Amino acid sequence: MIKRIFTIIALLWISQTAFSQENTGELKKLINQSFTYFPQFKELDQSLKVAENQIELAKSAGLPSIGANGSYRYTDPVSEINIGSGDQALHFQIMPNSSYSTMLNASYTLWDFGIVKADVARAKAGLQYAKTNIAYNQNQMAFQVASLYYQIAYLNKAIAIQDSVINFLAANKKDTEIKLRNGDAIKYDVLSIQSSIDLENNRKIDLQNSLDKQYALMEYTSGVKVSTSPADFSFPVVNQASLENALESAKNNNPEFLLLKDRIGMAEAELQQSKTGGRPSLSLLAGTGYANGYTPDIDKARYTYNAGVTLSIPIYQGGRAKKQVQLTQSQLQQTKLTEESLNNTYKRDIEQTFIDMKSNASSLLNANAQIKEAKEAQKLAQSRYRNGIGTNLELTNASTNVQRALLRNLQYEYQLCIAELTLAKLSGVKYW
Repeated sequence: MIKRIFTIIALLWISQTAFSQENTGELKKLINQSFTYFPQFKELDQSLKVAENQIELAKSAGLPSIGANGSYRYTDPVSEINIGSGDQALHFQIMPNSSYSTMLNASYTLWDFGIVKADVARAKAGLQYAKTNIAYNQNQMAFQVASLYYQIAYLNKAIAIQDSVINFLAANKKDTEIKLRNGDAIKYDVLSIQSSIDLENNRKIDLQNSLDKQYALMEYTSGVKVSTSPADFSFPVVNQASLENALESAKNNNPEFLLLKDRIGMAEAELQQSKTGGRPSLSLLAGTGYANGYTPDIDKARYTYNAGVTLSIPIYQGGRAKKQVQLTQSQLQQTKLTEESLNNTYKRDIEQTFIDMKSNASSLLNANAQIKEAKEAQKLAQSRYRNGIGTNLELTNASTNVQRALLRNLQYEYQLCIAELTLAKLSGVKYW
């Protein structure tokens, strides 16, 4: 039975593909327009630039550092040496009162035991997460725009059904007014039909109000003022044929799963980054410039330079590096456990979507027959009423039955389309 249902769905989709190509193109246009119009995506694009800058910042830690400095210092008293020589003592000042220097210094880390590499890897993981986050929000926005798109189609078709009911009742009101003039009907019959017309007009007003809101939401989301409605509910994607295939597709293509994988990648990168804490570093230092304080003329500035290496070895940091590693290990484990919950959630949602598809497809098998039967009954009731055999109540009931049958069929078509759209969203299918 299930295979038969999905075969029917596939055949319906194939038969309507050519007819719905124009509408499909309009849907894709609206979705892609929302990606450039909606302010949230501008924020997401900026976050991508921030992540790229963080990579460059991390890389810069491994580049040479050059800086210039100048200093002046007055000191008093200063060290002096007095040496006796005959009747006169020799006086030597071994450092000037005014010390000044201008230096150009450079440093370069020769060996950091993977600290910079770990920082760059962490920044790259952040960039990948930012990219996937954009894809995730695009998937959410596409579903929102498509839902609005098909809601507009549903409301327009529902209004068309209301118009047909109102026109039918209006025609029968004219027949009843003729009967009233001929003495074959009473005033109550005319008032009863007018009451039904007013009721259906109120329903149409409610539907039109909802439709106007959907148009406003579409403009808010995509920036496009839509003036037409889709012709049908043909969704432009053939979805997965089984729960297992849909779940596997979700794990490989759904941005929420990809975001989780990126979070795990970021946690692993952070773990490697934390392991570099407390590692030694070997740096090359060099400088050149002018300074005074050199004998024999300590006040004269002289050209000077220096070069050397510095080995920095942290000995005790209160166990901070070890505790940081333990923290990131716990965070990584927590992130991995989230994957199991996500699998269960998606399995449930996909299974419920398949149930909805099966239910609506089954209902559609009988919907056309119900519409045909209701319309035949309506014709019969109308004929009986015109010939003076039937009553106004029979005619009203027949009209109501046709309306209900058409609305039920429309509801099944819409719900099946939304279920297909939901399955595409869950399984990560890009239909735009």
